[in-house]
Amino acid sequence: MPGPLPKDPILRQRRNKTSTRAMLPAEIGHRKYRPRLPALPEGMKWDPMTIRFWQEVWSSPMSHMYVEADLPALFRLLFLVNRYWDGGSLEVAKEIRMLEREFGLTPLSRRRLEWTIAQSEEAIDRHELKRSRRAVIIDGDDPREVLSK
Repeated sequence: MPGPLPKDPILRQRRNKTSTRAMLPAEIGHRKYRPRLPALPEGMKWDPMTIRFWQEVWSSPMSHMYVEADLPALFRLLFLVNRYWDGGSLEVAKEIRMLEREFGLTPLSRRRLEWTIAQSEEAIDRHELKRSRRAVIIDGDDPREVLSK
């Protein structure tokens, strides 16, 4: 027989709570401060995929957790991404993966940092509607009534 269901994370009381736990806003792209792409040395250009990466990072819910002190490391990540799209090596890809993990840009790293993204009411309503459509309605007598006899 399976054990009891786990408690809701909000209700759990732990002594070893992490200091990084945060609820990120569901609204995307409402950050007031969005840094511009830094200038590249003369003769170099930003790859279109790098520009897209930078825009996605700053329009994501995770961007609300970044402070100005994080910018140098985020710029390093940006330069590595540009180098990767310019024909980078496996070493560049490894470094990108490590920095993405540090900034909560992967699902597993967000879980490790205990960052959760608040769901909007529309998303919750859509989820409930899908669940109700999948529900199977059983006609006839309730089979549990046999237990009360």
